[in-house]
Amino acid sequence: MTVSFSLTADQEQLKRQARSFAREQLRPLMTAVGQSADPLQRALLLRPVMEQAVQAGFLKSLIPVPFGGLANSGVDAAIFIEELASESPDFVISMAGPLIALAPVYEVGTAEQIARFVTPFLADHGAPVAAMAYSEPGGSANFDAESPAEGVRTRAVLDGDEWVINGSKAWASHLGGWDGEGPDLMTIVCRTDRGVSLIVAEREQLRGHIDVDEYYDLPGLRGCLTTRVTLRDVRVPKDYLLGDEGDGVRLTRNAFQASGASIGTFSVAAMRQAFDIALRFAQSEKRGGLVPVIEHQAVADILADAKGKIEAVRLLSWSALDAVFAGRPGAPELSLHAKIFGSETGVEVINALIKAVGVTAYDHDFPMLRHLMDVLAYPIIEGGNVGVRRRQLQAMMSDHAFEPLAASGLA
Repeated sequence: MTVSFSLTADQEQLKRQARSFAREQLRPLMTAVGQSADPLQRALLLRPVMEQAVQAGFLKSLIPVPFGGLANSGVDAAIFIEELASESPDFVISMAGPLIALAPVYEVGTAEQIARFVTPFLADHGAPVAAMAYSEPGGSANFDAESPAEGVRTRAVLDGDEWVINGSKAWASHLGGWDGEGPDLMTIVCRTDRGVSLIVAEREQLRGHIDVDEYYDLPGLRGCLTTRVTLRDVRVPKDYLLGDEGDGVRLTRNAFQASGASIGTFSVAAMRQAFDIALRFAQSEKRGGLVPVIEHQAVADILADAKGKIEAVRLLSWSALDAVFAGRPGAPELSLHAKIFGSETGVEVINALIKAVGVTAYDHDFPMLRHLMDVLAYPIIEGGNVGVRRRQLQAMMSDHAFEPLAASGLA
């Protein structure tokens, strides 16, 4: 593996294109989102911008090259995600549904499944969305638990040549699609006779068999179309099962590697913006004194510590996403570190930057609070750090075969 910390010419171009789109399209979008009180209406503001992003080829940038997309490496994906998420993490989360929903398709899908399920997201028009229907209203940290525990409650029963699926799902972006009739593709974590399994449903099968029970009014990530839905007798062909029955636990955990690693990059995007706000404030504000507040050591120390942590999380997230996209053995561990360390460092850093600014930051009109509300979500989404991610690390390190240097490639 060749290691270089300089962006290639192609990566520089990707950065410029993504940054230009983010500033020209996503910045005004988030202003409009911030002015809307209704969770559905503000989320629908994203759709025309999503259509522009699809036309620009940005959705393909999340699909690996072997499957027809433009994503050459995890570092490319990290650069792309950071630039867009710096202006609107809401938008990136809405667009990035295929990053997780298609991961099991890439891993175990047949040639026919790959062709059918990936094709809608290689389009250069429209606003196709996908959802990984994992979380449930009663909690999903123990989704793999067996009786007498409930585990995953959504069930799929074989009826002839079709699966019939019933249950409730929550929290994933675009479970109901743009119009409440379902996304273009939904990968459903459900229980079958042989254990937890993954079954894909397309919009044509969901339409008329999905109810949106609630649109969540989130304190952060306010442009995300986040719902709780009920699936009623959703019928899909028997061959829409991914892998074998009972493979769902392994496939689900593997699917969350890329999304977990990407949370580190989302955290970098939030910290990057908050740092810029705090730095400009410290360089210009005297707060009644003789010199800008950055000349006070306490403030300068906060800024220096924050900048170092931002750089550390960025490099960790690059490494994690690159390992996931390349399928390297260290990917599971690195993605967990990027998720846990990245998300919790994000909360810590932005909270410290707020202290450096002072009470001025505690005002809705000051731009820092928005980034705090966004970053507060990262330790609890995409598998909560306490209930899911740290437990995965615990299981990994409890194995006597665990090699501490393996993830870094130094074993």
